[in-house]
Amino acid sequence: MSDTDVWKHKYRDTLLEMEHAERHWRRVEKILRRLVNRLCAANMGAAAALDDDLAAIAAANRRDADAEELEQLAAALTQTLAAIDDRAPPPPAPRPPAELSPAELAPVELRGEAAASGLWTSTRAAVGTLLTRLAGAPDPDLARVRTDEVLAAVVLRAADLVASHRASIERERSEAAAVLARVGHRLEELAVFFDSSTDTARSSLAATQTLNADVLAKVRELSQETQAATDLHALQTLVDDGLRSMDQCVRDFREREEARHTAQSERADAMRERIASLEGETRELNRKLAAERQIARIDALTGVANRKAFDERLTQEIKRCGREGGTAVLMIWDIDNFKSVNDSYGHRAGDVVIRSVAKCLAGAVRATDFIARVGGEEFALILCATTGLATLPLAEQMRKAVAELRFHFRGTPVPVTASCGIAEFGAVDSAELAFERADAVLYRAKTAGRNRCLAA
Repeated sequence: MSDTDVWKHKYRDTLLEMEHAERHWRRVEKILRRLVNRLCAANMGAAAALDDDLAAIAAANRRDADAEELEQLAAALTQTLAAIDDRAPPPPAPRPPAELSPAELAPVELRGEAAASGLWTSTRAAVGTLLTRLAGAPDPDLARVRTDEVLAAVVLRAADLVASHRASIERERSEAAAVLARVGHRLEELAVFFDSSTDTARSSLAATQTLNADVLAKVRELSQETQAATDLHALQTLVDDGLRSMDQCVRDFREREEARHTAQSERADAMRERIASLEGETRELNRKLAAERQIARIDALTGVANRKAFDERLTQEIKRCGREGGTAVLMIWDIDNFKSVNDSYGHRAGDVVIRSVAKCLAGAVRATDFIARVGGEEFALILCATTGLATLPLAEQMRKAVAELRFHFRGTPVPVTASCGIAEFGAVDSAELAFERADAVLYRAKTAGRNRCLAA
């Protein structure tokens, strides 16, 4: 490699590092600005003299004020705090140690650390529960957070998930409202059609009855006239006139019936078209709903099933074992030392590793088997109609395939291995018990040195 190429590579690496650092500090700045706003809001009302300065700082922070303006506001806040300190009364005289309780005798630093530790533990647990319920899978990064900055980032992520779920719910609600509106319109058209059909039938019946009455009246009138007639020619004339009158009544009735039949046929044809259209819309809606359900069960990063789909499939397999007998196998896979990959090479490199391992595992199982991502770097496989010992050779092949994956970061090889815990389950098991048993075996594989597969 020539000196020019070497300098090009160094220049490119330097640019990448600078871009990474810039993104990092932009994120830090965004988090710090949020924290400043929250601190300002939390201290409003603590001292009347501080409220104006805190409000000015919060307003400047929201509009991304430059450093010069923020320095001026910080100087003003410092002066206000100094003035408050000058006016503050002297602290009370300390009590003798004999008057203090054992808890008060403990060092302030220790008491503060203990309180902060308890608050941190409860806060982390609450945020973890929130993220698990929103994302459908535990967040591996949550167990490793140790600074307020990272906790703030996790809380912001939770807020983003809430906003995303809310937008999804609003979108589904709008689509459902539109579908219901279309269905309501079609039902109104059906009601109008049936009302029209009923009116037509009633009109036809009334017209038939009217025709019968008219014909009977003319027959009686003709009968009376023929009985009174004395001349054959006059009788013939009366009969001809009566027949023509009855024929005209029948013709008029037939024309009206044909017009009603034509109108009713046209309405029926239009209604058939509308019903066909509604059936098409229903099929399309069912297709979209099925696609949405499928998307909701797919992990966005890897393309395999997510934790929700895994829980459903594991329950189904246990029921199938109850119906058909036999056992199935649950494999729990975990990427070894994944935290070091994220810490050393960044989350983008970690995502590449997770996707590659998921593809490697999915390509090694049968079409009837099932694979899902159930955690950050954790995968679960369900193998039907088999035993744990029978699947151990397959697990070893999969482990070797993962170890043979080639990852590089800026020319440096990145070794990646995975460990696996295998457990059988059947009709007598619950989903929780089956998962706990396989997870316990995975823990044994991890503590035994990683990069290995163990079966219960």
